[in-house]
This record gives sequence, structure tokens and C-alpha cells, in this order.
Amino acid sequence: MIKIAIVNDSMMAVESLRRVIGSVAEYQLLWIARDGADAVARCEQHCPDIILMDLIMPKMDGIEATRIITARHDCAILVVTATIDGYAGRVFDAMGAGAVDAVNTPVLGAGGDIEEARSLIRKINAIAMLMADAPARRGNGALRPAPPNHPLPEVPLIAIGASTGGPAALRDVLQALPARPGAAVAIVQHVDEQFSASFINWLNDYSPLPVRAARPGDRFRANEVLVCGREDHLVLRSDGCLDYSAEPRELVYRPSVDVFFESLSKHHEFQSVAILLTGMGKDGAKGLKALRERDWLTIAQDQASSAVYGMPKAAKELDAAREILPLGDIGPRLARWADEVSRSRQGAPDTLASSGGRGKQEPE
Repeated sequence: MIKIAIVNDSMMAVESLRRVIGSVAEYQLLWIARDGADAVARCEQHCPDIILMDLIMPKMDGIEATRIITARHDCAILVVTATIDGYAGRVFDAMGAGAVDAVNTPVLGAGGDIEEARSLIRKINAIAMLMADAPARRGNGALRPAPPNHPLPEVPLIAIGASTGGPAALRDVLQALPARPGAAVAIVQHVDEQFSASFINWLNDYSPLPVRAARPGDRFRANEVLVCGREDHLVLRSDGCLDYSAEPRELVYRPSVDVFFESLSKHHEFQSVAILLTGMGKDGAKGLKALRERDWLTIAQDQASSAVYGMPKAAKELDAAREILPLGDIGPRLARWADEVSRSRQGAPDTLASSGGRGKQEPE
């Protein structure tokens, strides 16, 4: 049984959400709160598994309530708002505060859209699987073949994976990079395809580098940020071009950081840097390990600065991260790494080996 709570000051929205919850036998409605402050108080008495959180409410909004609740409790928060596109900035602020995902409020009745209700149910079920840490089967589907013996570009790469709390963490990391780091940046953030464009526009407001969605056939280019813009998995093909793959279909995580990192370990020749930021579950840990075994510099966010210490914790347990750093240190570390790469490529003495090291390790 999945225990669910509703936080919303709209009676119509509450009724719509109540009807969706009541339509699934495995769901139990635990309580309803009319504002963020009420939700915080109710969580102290009866904490649900998942909270359906509105954004704009009196007394305390959904962003602040999310920040407080995720700091105190293990429940997952799903933002449910009237229009994701209309509140894109607030949505990503809430996700940065610890919300797992976001979805439009279903409108039921004579003119309602039943697909929105189905989308909400899919989100709840996916979050429940993540919370239970259900093992996901890896499919056997092969990636789209590419022409052999195509020359690979020698472009240094900063590859980043993130989930819960990721938008705010990514914003901080990108803001710390120089305007021309001389490296490409690629991001896989667990985000619904329907508002990936809004997410990219939001990142563009903070990043010193241009940010855009990765397209099939793209290659990594220095001083540009590419973001996975679909729910299919972003992959690097053997010809050095990016592509999207529906396989493995069975993964809970879509897009998967593991799938992207593992494709980099096979097809990106330049030993670069990969970072695993805050997030629920274990996605990215195995891929980060594969990259460390290829002598990449691998970094995981530390527990104290993570909104949800799931993915970085899994990386630590696998010994996948060469360095474990607070969020505030990751951007400056990448800036130093980019400078070292630039100087080594210009013929200066190679400092990469000495600076890669083990770095700061989190105490056991």
C-alpha cells in the first residue's frame, strides 16, 4: 500500500487528486493539507510515502514546504501544479529543494483529460519503485549501429548525472565554470520530457555557457552544454555522435545516467571527468565505476550537501568516485580540471596525473 498525501489549497484540484488516488487499489490517501505549513505539521505526526505538492499556496508555498519536509523525512515529493510550463522556474526551484518530479494537475469530469490522470499514476508508481529500490532488469536491446572506424573527436568532456535536487545543484555547478572552459558539458537529469525545454531555458538563465537539448547526430563541442531532452536514454555511439535509445526499456530511470556513462566508457577516448550529483536511487553509480576504471576523474557529491543522498551514496559504496566533494567545491574543481587539460593540450607539463589523485574522501 502506497500512502499518499495531498497539499493543495484548491478544492477542485484536491477533488481531482482524491479521485485519482481512489481509482487505484494500492493507493491510500493519508491526509490533505491546505498549505505548506499545514503539511509540515502533519508530516511530524503521520509522514506519507509520497506527497502531491502544489506550488502556490498561502502561509507557506510548496517550495519552502518541500525544503523543510525533505530535510526532516524520507517521503518523496511530487509537484502537482496547474501548469508546469507556466511555473517552470518554480518547478525547478522545488526540484532543487528536493522534489522528485513534477506533473500537471489532472482535470477530471466532462471536459477533463484522462491522460493527465494516467500520467499522474505513472509518476506515482515510478516513484514508489525508486523508493523501494526495486531492481530494474537491463534489456538486451542493442544501440543503433554506427559506421566503424570513424575518427573520434578529441574533446575534453564534463559529464554530469543528477536526479532529485539536481536542478539547483546543476545551476550551482554551471555557474562556477569559466565562460570558456575548453571542454564540452553533457547533462543527464531525471526530468520529464514534457518540460525538458523549460528546464533547459531555466539553466540557460544561470549558465555562462550556452545550453541546449542534445540532438541525434550531435558531437561534443567545447564551451557548449548539451542536455538530454527526452525520456529515451542519451548515448554516445561508436562514431562519436550522440543518439537516443529506447533500450533498455525496463529501467525505472528514464533517461538513465548509467546508460549514458556506460556508453561514454566504451566510445569516448579522451579521459575526461564525470560527476554524480544528488538523487534518489542508484542510477549512475555503475556507469561512474566503469568510467573510473577507464581512468576518468570521477566525482560524487557528499552527503551533507545532497538533497537526497541516494545516487552519490551508491557511487561511494561501489568505490566509483575518485573524489567526494561538497556541492560548493565541485564547480571550482571542474574549473581547475579544465585549466589543467587546456595547459596540457598546449604542451605544458602534464599535471593531470598529479591532480587526479584521490582528492578529498568522505569519512567512513
